[in-house]
Amino acid sequence: MGTARERILDAAEELITAGQVPPALEAVAAAAGVSKGGLLYHFDKKSLLRALVTRAVQRFDERLTTAAAQGMMAAAWLRLSVPASGERMVYRAIMSMMRLTTTGEFDLPGEVGDAEQRWQQMLTAELGDPVRARLVRLVGDGLFMAALTGPPPTSDEVEQLLHHLGLRTAVDKARS
Repeated sequence: MGTARERILDAAEELITAGQVPPALEAVAAAAGVSKGGLLYHFDKKSLLRALVTRAVQRFDERLTTAAAQGMMAAAWLRLSVPASGERMVYRAIMSMMRLTTTGEFDLPGEVGDAEQRWQQMLTAELGDPVRARLVRLVGDGLFMAALTGPPPTSDEVEQLLHHLGLRTAVDKARS
């Protein structure tokens, strides 16, 4: 069972995924099995939200870096833009967190901008063209929004996009 800090972050993620954005600190403390004072030792409301975003960016970054090492980051980017069946609430929670930035209640940590630049550079390196890399990023953003506002694109639709964009996939790699 991880450290108190990890339990707090896990509990906050679960509450956000359940629709409590931002989660009440009392609810996070109770779900993590710590006192409110114990939670406040590690986080105030804003630092908790920042830590959650940083954690999500790190997880996403790990997946994209692994895909980039295999020459398949563009395909991974588009696939990760559409939630798997059990992840739709997580994606909606991410959108809810982003809404908090527009109200001034929360500022995204610097790691987000750093990661976006890194991802753009990795896409450009893979695709050999910064405009094509930006296009892939924007298509991913569109897939993300489509998944949040209506029925998510199917796996087959995403695979068709990959094919039409001429992006390398695991199937293509296996053939080479």
